[in-house]
Amino acid sequence: MRLLINRKRMRRVGWQMAFCGLGWAALLLFSCGEEAAEQEVGSFDGEVSYNFDIRPILSDKCLACHGPDANKREAGLRLDIAEDAYKALKESPGMHGIVPGKPALSEVYLRITTSDTSLLMPPKSSNLRLTGEEVELIGKWIEQGAKYEKHWAFVAPKKSQLPKVKDESWPKNEIDRFILAMQERKGLSPNPEADRERLLKRLSLDLTGLPPDITMMDDFLADQSPKAYEKVVDKLLASPAYGERMALPWLDVARYSDSYGYQMDNFRTQWPWRDWVIHAFNKNLSYKDFITWQLAGDLIPGGGKEQLLATGFNRNHKITEEGAVDEEEYRISYVTDRSDTFGKALLGVTMECAHCHDHKYDPVTQKEYFQMFSFFNNVNEMRAVYTAIDPSVGKPEAYAKKPMMEITDADAKGILDFVNKQDTARLIVSVMGDLDSLRKTYVLQRGIFNSYGEEVQAGTPRSILPFDPEYPKNRLGLAKWLFDKRNPLTARVFVNRMWQEFFGRGIVKTVGDFGMQGELPTHPALLDWLSVDFAEHNWDMKRLVKQMVMSATYRQSVVVSADKRNADPENIYLARSPRYRIPAEFVKDVVLASSGLLNRQIGGPSVKPYQPEGLWEGATAGGDGLLSVYRQDHGPDLYRRGMYTFVKRTVPPPSMAIFDASNRDLCEVSRQKTNTPLQALVMMNDPAVLEASRVLAARLLQEKKPVEDKITKAFRQIVCRKPTARELAVLVEYYAEEQKAMTDAKAAKSVMLGEYPLSKVDRKQLAVLMRVISTIYNLEEAITKT
Repeated sequence: MRLLINRKRMRRVGWQMAFCGLGWAALLLFSCGEEAAEQEVGSFDGEVSYNFDIRPILSDKCLACHGPDANKREAGLRLDIAEDAYKALKESPGMHGIVPGKPALSEVYLRITTSDTSLLMPPKSSNLRLTGEEVELIGKWIEQGAKYEKHWAFVAPKKSQLPKVKDESWPKNEIDRFILAMQERKGLSPNPEADRERLLKRLSLDLTGLPPDITMMDDFLADQSPKAYEKVVDKLLASPAYGERMALPWLDVARYSDSYGYQMDNFRTQWPWRDWVIHAFNKNLSYKDFITWQLAGDLIPGGGKEQLLATGFNRNHKITEEGAVDEEEYRISYVTDRSDTFGKALLGVTMECAHCHDHKYDPVTQKEYFQMFSFFNNVNEMRAVYTAIDPSVGKPEAYAKKPMMEITDADAKGILDFVNKQDTARLIVSVMGDLDSLRKTYVLQRGIFNSYGEEVQAGTPRSILPFDPEYPKNRLGLAKWLFDKRNPLTARVFVNRMWQEFFGRGIVKTVGDFGMQGELPTHPALLDWLSVDFAEHNWDMKRLVKQMVMSATYRQSVVVSADKRNADPENIYLARSPRYRIPAEFVKDVVLASSGLLNRQIGGPSVKPYQPEGLWEGATAGGDGLLSVYRQDHGPDLYRRGMYTFVKRTVPPPSMAIFDASNRDLCEVSRQKTNTPLQALVMMNDPAVLEASRVLAARLLQEKKPVEDKITKAFRQIVCRKPTARELAVLVEYYAEEQKAMTDAKAAKSVMLGEYPLSKVDRKQLAVLMRVISTIYNLEEAITKT
């Protein structure tokens, strides 16, 4: 019953006014108290949890006036801390907000149950109301002792016993037992497994970002062994494309781009760091090392150039190139970005809310914010470093901000052989490097960069985990704190983000906010079990991914009945597989891979594919800077994966922006998923899609097979399954109609877009088949995970 009630609490409706003015006249208090004392608290059975039952109600309806914000607190009553809630009221010393075990003597309960609308809380002016169910829960909680609990996310996870389920035949691993147990409680049952074609497409897109080819499809369909699915999983996990797919969301987290941002948005060379991220995922570097190297690779005893390169993570933030700026003001903004990224990406806490004042909702003070800030405040930062630039090709020999490292030809052939260095020009990357002396850190009053308050030392929020004095007070010590087995957030946050990657939403929906204002976990025991298991197995990322995709939960069909949609419209309980459009970069990858155009080269500099003319020029404030004019690439660079598309922060790639790609201004842990007419227009008119349609059509025309076979093959390559008889009939009929209509050779030539050389095939036939293939690319299923 509690879990059913929990879901009704999960949506936040804002922090409005409530419980205002608790100063009662004694006569009113006693009369209302006697009236309330006669009421029954309710018939709720079971133990009421503060974290999962009461805290969401208080957060929604009460804490705006009785919470952490002292400036807005009414009647001196604070309800989010036990000691304050229990103590005598300031305005009425004989009264108490909450008296454990005694609802009839608790001012809170009296005010939420009174029939006097002038005294009822929340007040009418707040436009908030407690439901009867919520009143009953609060009363029962007080009756049971009004026990407060530390916020669930700030308590170290524990590995609970696996739940018992009625249907023992369904679970394939531990994940399924948690999912099924919840479904059975809710009267739901899981979907059957998806058919093999759709399952393979889902798996290939999720593990590589690419569609399966026809050979892989045929092999999987033919393999009837019990291990067939696992063999495909292992093959895809071992693919070099796995590292590219896993790197993509991390580029959003790390705010990677190819320009510095701000008005003078010029070129930067950070792509070798991106090459390292791909390499780290492919060699399955442990999450502990993956993060430690990025935070503090320059401080690791005995660390080398690979560890130093990893610290480019901290230097991916925006950097100004304007002349007349206050250097210290912008330096503080860089440190702020690093600190806030650390909080959001690795802790799942909105640390930035404590930059100007104590956090309004989470137990993080402004002093603690700047103690965390100090770990990133000692970087020896300097302004621009320029060397020779050849504007004709738009590639500089070196362009970075100190501190920096140079990647030599010897490095690229040796210790950094994963870096795709394509020429002998100087290659310089911004990395981390601290000053020889310690820069002092102060609380910045109201967050103003030059308004110094109290001096602080490096430290961490006590509510999460006090900083161990044995750890060095630098970024390496911060990494040790992050992976301290007592840290309650590190494993949870990463496991939750990985769950989002494969199931569409996190177990905690607010993947960047595990704090008081974040959503409650839908399956808290599962999240904790996976988190502990992840840490116990040496933070093995590939193992975690395999656990998720091997589960029966992951393998379900997406088909949804009306009953299931009504019972669980958001698919919270995963009684079906989620269906949603693939990320923007993968849309391009599907088009290129299915047409045979994809350049599978791993790593290297970013590329500039087709783009509408004039976008950069119309939005550039950089005068004659290197990126003031868009110089499109040609040849194989046109057909590189979407993740290698050049990202200019002030003018991000337009087609990808339309498909919800990040502009990489700030750390982003979750992309929006929208469905707009503009996306359809991109698929119908993007030169890359039309070129792919032409190239695939030309290749199919060279095969001496009936048109039905050609269309079937195109459908399989794009949609990744065989068309139904009805689908094939519709496409063949469309082909016949276009063949009749295509009488003009000029019209046929006008659709031959793209730079890829034209094949020696009949132009009219090419144009007709191209239109059919373009139609297949425009099917929703072509770019949807099903």
